[in-house]
Amino acid sequence: MTIDPTPKPYFGYAAVIGRPNVGKSTLINHLIGEKINITSRKPQTTRHQVLGIFSEPAGQMILVDTPGIHKHERRTLNRFMNRAAWQALAGVNVVVWLLTAEGISEEDQRIGELIQQRNEQLPLVIAVNKIDQIDKPLLLPLLAQIQERYAPEHIVPISALKQLNLDRLQQLLRQFMPIGAPQFDTEQLTDRSLRFLAAERIREKLTRQLGDELPHELAVQIESFTEDATLARIHGLILVERASQKSIVIGKGGERLKSVGSQARQELEQLFDKKVMLELWVKVKTGWTDDERSLTSLG
Repeated sequence: MTIDPTPKPYFGYAAVIGRPNVGKSTLINHLIGEKINITSRKPQTTRHQVLGIFSEPAGQMILVDTPGIHKHERRTLNRFMNRAAWQALAGVNVVVWLLTAEGISEEDQRIGELIQQRNEQLPLVIAVNKIDQIDKPLLLPLLAQIQERYAPEHIVPISALKQLNLDRLQQLLRQFMPIGAPQFDTEQLTDRSLRFLAAERIREKLTRQLGDELPHELAVQIESFTEDATLARIHGLILVERASQKSIVIGKGGERLKSVGSQARQELEQLFDKKVMLELWVKVKTGWTDDERSLTSLG
């Protein structure tokens, strides 16, 4: 019998879950080597389930970014985000639960209970993020507590922002990937469209500029997206819930909206590798965060 010395390629899915603002999007961006998900210091920045595609000669790993899981579901938007996060666990090969070196919060405990209830047979890797922000002697007792309480297959201390120990995490995740041929083009970085990426870049700039003024009550919808070999023309609509919020987004003399547009345009030109003409408008749509029909239409 002839033995094929060539190793079989792998293909599989890893879902990254955790409470809001633990660094899930930052982690996935660094693991695939390209920014596909927006990031911010504000919690609940990610609202969608997004696939990050990591390709190498040995195989392809699909990293599923998820919205932060909320302990409370006060608004319809929160319920939608929780639902998207848990749906991401269907059909994956391993779950990466991201905690932080600050300790196990109440929200973390709730997520841990749900993981144990719903996915007892699903391999669990716990990545403890932000280890660069605490003293090393405090880390070992936390890792021991996590191991005793949740018994994961592996615990990996990391810093997603500083890219510490990410090679180790990636190496561990490969072990859970089954044999299979790549399902995506090896040059592809995400399953999301250019329209989606444009809307998310605009929302990121808004979130970063507005800070606590307008944390979660805005959305971005791309009304028009056309492109040719050298130019992309994008018309974006920013939705807010109240007229007072519209004034905040526009800013004095329109300066804030101009600044958001300029920052988003520069980043989109790098992303698309072509010139971008970006026009933005702001519209009041009362109650969109609590309206299922509006949330569905916004994706």
